[in-house]
Amino acid sequence: MKIKFIIVSILLVNVGAYAQNAQIKEAQSIFEKGNSQDAITILNKTEYLILNASDEDKSDFYFLKGNVLKDLATKNIDAANNFTLASQAYQDVLLYENESGKYKSSIKANAALKQMKSNLVNGAMNDFKTGNFKESAKKSYEVYLFDKKDTLNLYNAAAASINGEDYDLAIKYYEQLKKIKFSGKGILYFATNKKTKEEDTFISPKARESAIQAGLYEKPRTESIPSKKTEVNKNLAYAYLEKKDFAKAEVIYNNVLELDPNNIDAYINLAYLKLELKKVLADEIATLGTSAAEMQKYDKLNAKKDDITRSAIPYLKKALLIEPKNTSVTKTLLGVYKSLDMTNEYNSLKGGM
Repeated sequence: MKIKFIIVSILLVNVGAYAQNAQIKEAQSIFEKGNSQDAITILNKTEYLILNASDEDKSDFYFLKGNVLKDLATKNIDAANNFTLASQAYQDVLLYENESGKYKSSIKANAALKQMKSNLVNGAMNDFKTGNFKESAKKSYEVYLFDKKDTLNLYNAAAASINGEDYDLAIKYYEQLKKIKFSGKGILYFATNKKTKEEDTFISPKARESAIQAGLYEKPRTESIPSKKTEVNKNLAYAYLEKKDFAKAEVIYNNVLELDPNNIDAYINLAYLKLELKKVLADEIATLGTSAAEMQKYDKLNAKKDDITRSAIPYLKKALLIEPKNTSVTKTLLGVYKSLDMTNEYNSLKGGM
């Protein structure tokens, strides 16, 4: 009975391998004819047959799958998702070829990964330029997940999210940037391509010098990139402000001022959030009745409202020290003085306009 069972098992494996190879060949043929969507459908249905295949066969399968998904991503068909799936497939190629010791497609898989990253980064940039911020953020974040050492892609995802007014995602990405202590500070190495007459960037001065020595580039230029910590904190605070999370916004804006004591946006928005808190209290006061208990509550809330309004004054005055001719800040401060019956301060500011 055991012998029969072994024979049956071998037959089943052989049948599975035959079906798998036939399906892969069919998918390869369809892919070569330019129909990647049908090819990936076949490969997805066939993938379970790969479980018992040799490492070499697994490598062939995942290399084809990576190529098909890469083609779909290149054609901008669910680009970010297909990029992720393609990168996983190519990494499976590297895994199985390392295990088998037969490096048939590893070099091509690595090259494809680099090309896909470049294509997706360029796609994210183009989406940003055309105002397609949601897609830009998605692509940039997918590239970051693929290569977490390249933290600039996480920064780009955050920037696209804030521009697209997706404040939940913006908060998520900017908080991640703070967690990894992203600064963005660095140096860019440029040189002009003699053929295209366009500037290209190089990963190091040595790489640039090699290209110049080869006669391909000229006019080297080096540019220092300042720290982006202030911008990261400022945008994070703004996202919290838009979400009406005033407590977190205030904390982060104070972080901004630690980094840049003359950041006028931080002062203006700190004053704004205080005045928004005043509105919340004003709305609560408006609901009170005339009972003795409610009148007592009215006095407490009204005093608290005035204290909060008064707390906006230092921020507005500091903003005017930085930009004395900022009419918007001046009008806001005049309104605050008026609401608090600060007549002398109101007249003094009004007379200086």
